[in-house]
Amino acid sequence: MNIKEIKELAKKFTPEQLENCITQAIENQGKNECYIDDDVLEVVNTLAKAQTVRELMEQGYSEIEAIRELARRIRKVQGVSNSNLIF
Repeated sequence: MNIKEIKELAKKFTPEQLENCITQAIENQGKNECYIDDDVLEVVNTLAKAQTVRELMEQGYSEIEAIRELARRIRKVQGVSNSNLIF
């Protein structure tokens, strides 16, 4: 996960614009107006993460809080609990 790219996309585009870019990427083998990468899956992944961060920011989260919440949600889906993390 490239946090820098996700942050830049979240700042630049609205959730709706990011959703449109996700649709474009799926329909056009990765090509879209928001983010370019060789791998379609990487494009969709990055856009979806940016969309989540932007939505959280619009709900009042700070940028860093939104990134942390995204990471927490990813760990939850992957089945990794906070107690399994080593810092």
